[in-house]
Amino acid sequence: MAYRDNTKVIKIGDRVIGGGNPILIQSMTNTPTEDVEATVNQILRLEEAGCEIIRCTVPNEAAAKAIGEIKKKIHIPLVADIHFDYKMAIKAMENGADKIRINPGNIGGEEKLREVVKVAKERQIPIRVGVNSGSLEKELVEKYNGVTAQGIVESALDKVRMIERAGYDNMVVSIKSSDVLMCVQAHELIAKEINYPLHVGITEAGTLISGNIKSSIGLGLILNQGIGDTIRVSLTGDPVEEVKSARIILRTLGLRKGGIEIVSCPTCGRTKIDLIGLANKVETMVSKYEYNIKVAVMGCAVNGPGEAKEADLGVAGGIGEGLIIKKGQIVKKVPEDKLLDALKEELDNWQGK
Repeated sequence: MAYRDNTKVIKIGDRVIGGGNPILIQSMTNTPTEDVEATVNQILRLEEAGCEIIRCTVPNEAAAKAIGEIKKKIHIPLVADIHFDYKMAIKAMENGADKIRINPGNIGGEEKLREVVKVAKERQIPIRVGVNSGSLEKELVEKYNGVTAQGIVESALDKVRMIERAGYDNMVVSIKSSDVLMCVQAHELIAKEINYPLHVGITEAGTLISGNIKSSIGLGLILNQGIGDTIRVSLTGDPVEEVKSARIILRTLGLRKGGIEIVSCPTCGRTKIDLIGLANKVETMVSKYEYNIKVAVMGCAVNGPGEAKEADLGVAGGIGEGLIIKKGQIVKKVPEDKLLDALKEELDNWQGK
């Protein structure tokens, strides 16, 4: 069964997934890949947020050539996303792509697929086999009376066998659907059939709010069963938000250590400081620290001091001011406009760094 402790180990650039290795976080650029400067700038922002594998679309030759230039300026493995034109897959690999993502069903037939596999094999570049419920073959839709988890899995297994027939097994498999429960069921089914690492995500999940909710539920249900070796949270928006969400999901499930956990109260009429604004600023600020600690941002005297004392470091709001609490002890009282700076000072001087 393809549970993460015993899936096949696959090397992507200088990273590995599968075989019980840490679950790696992925995202995808939304810049034109041929715009090297814009793409590199976005990837560097994603790296800073914690992205560990990045994917870029390669729809044309200019984008394929850009892969080589982009690779020189980034620090994480780059995956080339290919649809329809098998030549772009080959050119992307020739220009240094660390992995390619294809759907063998739309690459032009098995003969052209074998040409792609030949280059991948020569260069030991893994292939991500991607199947999406939105592009399920007509015959499978008819066979299962609609788009179903069973149909998605049958389609994916068919594509895996195509690459195996071409003499290659350096693969990662991705089966996605925007239907959360269908996606969960599909992963449960395919985990019983193959031992290739699984790339997990809820495709076309939506905007920041709906996409995060759907991804959290879907990824949570899948990952908590021991299924999944690398993930992407697909959101309509800044891809940096995908990485932030992925980190929180993994940490919440106990699958990732490091990085500061933020707890904050929902606010009520007792709150006398701008806690919403402060909490958002704190969340952005702490993303740059790798400490495995909890920081509380609380708004009033009812629950604030107690919750803040349970955290490693905390803010308990008052009337236009707040307390900085460290390891359960009040460190200082500061005006509201100095709370963020005071918290940052404590983090900069944290003993665990």
